This record gives sequence, C-alpha cells and structure tokens, in this order.
Amino acid sequence: MKVHKLLFAGIITILVLCLVPGCSKKTEAPKPPIKIGAIFSVTGPAAKLGGPEKNTVLMIQDQINAAGGINGQMIEVIVEDDQGVEENTINALQKLIHRDNVVAIIGPTRSGNGIAAAPICEEAKVPLVSCAATLVQLYPGKDISKSMYRYVFKTPQNDSHCARTIYADCQKKGFTKVALITGTTAFGAAGRVELQTRASDFGITIVADETYPADATDLTPILTKIKSQNPQALINWSIVAAQGLIAGQMKQIDLNCQLYQSHGFGNPAYITEAAEGVLFPAGRLLVVDDIDSSNKQYSVLKKFKNDYETKFPDEEVSTFAGHGYDALWLVVNAIKANGADRESIRTGLEATKNFVGTAGVFNMSPTDHCGLADDAFAMVTVKGGSFRLVDAVQ
Repeated sequence: MKVHKLLFAGIITILVLCLVPGCSKKTEAPKPPIKIGAIFSVTGPAAKLGGPEKNTVLMIQDQINAAGGINGQMIEVIVEDDQGVEENTINALQKLIHRDNVVAIIGPTRSGNGIAAAPICEEAKVPLVSCAATLVQLYPGKDISKSMYRYVFKTPQNDSHCARTIYADCQKKGFTKVALITGTTAFGAAGRVELQTRASDFGITIVADETYPADATDLTPILTKIKSQNPQALINWSIVAAQGLIAGQMKQIDLNCQLYQSHGFGNPAYITEAAEGVLFPAGRLLVVDDIDSSNKQYSVLKKFKNDYETKFPDEEVSTFAGHGYDALWLVVNAIKANGADRESIRTGLEATKNFVGTAGVFNMSPTDHCGLADDAFAMVTVKGGSFRLVDAVQ
C-alpha cells in the first residue's frame, strides 16, 4: 500500500511541476505574413485594366492562405491604386518598399507607370513583376541595346510578339497596304515603333500613320484622313477607351477595311455590335472554351476563369485579370522555391521554367525577363457578341 501511495504522490508531483511556467512546451507564435506589394490603376482611365488585376491578386491571396499559405506562412498583398498617374506610382513604391517592407512588387498596370517604376525597384533591389506590356520597361533608359534590369520582370506578351502576329495575319490575307492609328500613351508609342520597324519584314507598306491622345472621343477626322489612303487594313494600338469607339466610327464614314486591335483590346467591356469581326492577338484565356482540352494551358485557364467569374459574377474574366494571376503566382513560386527574401525571389523569378500561366508558358533567363514566345498569342475575333478563337469559327 505504501508503494502505491508513493507512486501516486510522485505522479501528482510531476503533473504539478509541468504546470509551472517554463516546464511545459511553449507554443510558437505564428510567423508574420509575407508582404507582397501591388500597384494597379484601380481607378482612372485604365480602371478596366487595373480593377481586374486587383480583384485577381486578392482572390489568389485568399486561396493561398485558405490552403495554409506558403510553407505554412500566410501572405498579405498590399494593393495601392496609382489611378494611372506616374507620380502616384512613385509615391506608392516608396511606401511599399520603405514603410511596408514588402519582399516583391507586382504591377503597375500601364506601360508609362512601369517605365517609371523600373529604375526605382532596380536601385532598391526589390523584384518587380510588371503587368504592363511594353518591352522597353525592362531596360535602363528604355534602351534595348543595354543589359536588362536585374530586378524587373513582366507578364504580358511583348509588343514585338503582337506586331509580328498581326502582320503575319495580314500577309496570310494578302494585305500589303496598312494604316496605323495609335494612342500617345507609352503603350501606344511602343507599339507604333514595333509596327513601323517590322512592316517591311512582311512585305507591308504603311500608307497612313496617325496618333490620338488618351482623352480622344471623336476619331472620325483622323479616320477620314486614313480612308483617303485606301488601306486594306487598319491597326489600332492603345489601351485607352477610344479603342472601343474606332469600329463604330469607321462604319459611320464607310471606312471598309479589316480592323486589327492590339492585345490591349482584351477586355469584354470593349465588345460592341460594331466590333463584330475585329481581329486581335491575345492569350488564350479569353477563348478557353474554343481551345482543345489537350492544350497545356487548358486546365489552368479553365480553373482561373471559373474561379474569377464565380467570385465576381457580374464580370467576365479579362486578359488583364490574367496579368495579375501570372505576376502573383510567379512571385509565390519563387518564394516556394528559394525563400521569401528579395534577392532569393529575384533569383527564383529568373530561374522560372515551364510555368503555365494565362499569357502562355513562361521560361525566364538572365537575358529574357518576360519568358514568352510568339506562340503565346492566338488570333481572336469578336463574333456574336463574344470573343472567339479565329480557328474555331472559320
């Protein structure tokens, strides 16, 4: 009986001691979230682009966190709205880099803002994955003869991809006389240079070359001038709202030629009755229901489209939502592979291989911080009030 009492007393003593502070195992405090910055034109003239980008990255943030985060650590995407104004982009960068101490930044939305952001991120050694299209933002001073910035990347297909795809279609259709009309934004200016530079490679003569400001609403005087040159095709390159007016205003003055738009047209909000038959290069996200299920992008595109349109039932998924998807996942994958510090993320981004995104399949390298090829584009048209893959409706 004495032995039993002693054993019982010993057990009680052990239990009491384990309740003493310092004896029990400490519960580790949760790690702080990994902060990722984002700058989009959520409001202002490019809101049709930046709004979907913001929606996308916050949706993906929630999905990642609901699944346990990155290696058990939550992420926090801090979104700043630059309203499409470059000065606002610069101010937002300073906040994100120095006050919020983010590990990487995605965005901006517009090319001019991307050009403004690049040298700041390069100097601060903070990885930037831009959602703007123009290639020159990847180079110091917009000079493609120089080495690329080390910390600046982008998700949209290059201007050169788009220009070649349009001209290849013109060549296929026998169009040799082409007119250009481009916006005066950085995106429009970069596209104009690509179109001018590459026309002769496809046996094309540019018979008219006109520009218009971002706030243009009546393009009929310019279109009338273009009509006098009898082009077989007209190529518009811009991201501003006026691109949605061109098809209707061409009909008003009986300018009867094939209208091509740039990849900046990839938002269902631009679809009008007059836009029927417009052609433009785009990633396959807009036409996922027309592509074969064996395509390596199919499952990614289908899931993203379903997730987005379920989350935002009043809005169809757009190319620009896809830019946000690609940018955030590129950063997340780099963190998973290399770690959550700025230099490791930069290294991971540059080492990206075979990442299946919405814009295409990304293969980055020290000399290519976009990582997409011409085959990232498909030729898309407006038919029956929807975007359709040209090959599927011919």
